[in-house]
Amino acid sequence: MDRNRASARLSVLLRHLGCRSAGTIIAHHTSGVGSLASFHPQQFQYTRENNVLSLEQRKFYEENGFLVIKNLVSDADIQRFRNEFERICREEVKPLGLSVMRDVTIAKSEYVPSEKVVSKVQDFQEDEELFRYCSLPEILKYVECFTGPNIMAMHTMLINKPPDSGNGKKTSRHPLHQDLHYFPFRPSNSIVCAWTAMEHIDRNNGCLVVLPGTHKGPLKPHDYPQWEGGVNIMFHGIQDYDENNARVHLVMEKGDTVFFHPLLIHGSGRNKSQGFRKAISCHFADANCHYIDVEGTSQENIAKEVVNMVSKKHGFKDITLKDVWTFRGRVVKGERINL
Repeated sequence: MDRNRASARLSVLLRHLGCRSAGTIIAHHTSGVGSLASFHPQQFQYTRENNVLSLEQRKFYEENGFLVIKNLVSDADIQRFRNEFERICREEVKPLGLSVMRDVTIAKSEYVPSEKVVSKVQDFQEDEELFRYCSLPEILKYVECFTGPNIMAMHTMLINKPPDSGNGKKTSRHPLHQDLHYFPFRPSNSIVCAWTAMEHIDRNNGCLVVLPGTHKGPLKPHDYPQWEGGVNIMFHGIQDYDENNARVHLVMEKGDTVFFHPLLIHGSGRNKSQGFRKAISCHFADANCHYIDVEGTSQENIAKEVVNMVSKKHGFKDITLKDVWTFRGRVVKGERINL
């Protein structure tokens, strides 16, 4: 895509969302149901008809690979998730299988259990309080538009992006990537991420940046970027992408939720504020999805890293990538079928 096409695409995107400044999208209310009578179902590749999304919303996701729903999760629920995260940071609870991660700049000798040293917790499927997020009716109502009625929660995270203002090493950045790089299951069109802002999020504290329309392309090779200040574990990035592709920064309020395709190229900038930036997310998949063998593919590097990390942490021998994901996955609606 040349620069003129990218510029034209961004202009259309911003006009659609009623934004005033190029490159930034303010989470826009997208409720309402429109008639699909004039649109043939075969024209939709990425969404399913269940009378939840309007025609405009379906077209927008089909074209861009993401959709923001404003004020979807309540303040009360977000506060509960925040409280549980703080309990985990203080080591008052230790859910089975949970991974607690700290920023690469924090030395082991400086580690004191608190919110200030934890940059992310993931795999909270055994923490019933945090896992409530994955079964919220308001979340699943939209997830079903992408996965169908049998829904698996496959990967869970609460991100606590630390401020970079202190060390100046910019390690809170997340390189541009595609989430499908991490997932050994397909088809990709039956997978969706729900990502909810737990507070106001903008470019100053490291909002999401997306490259609209890139979900239509292939899965690209990923690896660790060569950043001077260091890179956090598992923060793989795309090695080769079109730098002329339009970029859109998602400015979101607390409770706003973005749903996006696993091939959408996205990342986040550094946190230039003095505080921590929190978001909670889950990747959902149709229970009819199937596992694939990633040996010999561009995903082999992350697969080995995941298996080695889990084996070392839990002392498992002969564990497979499928074993890891089978443990992570929990059914949240309908039946567990393949995953």
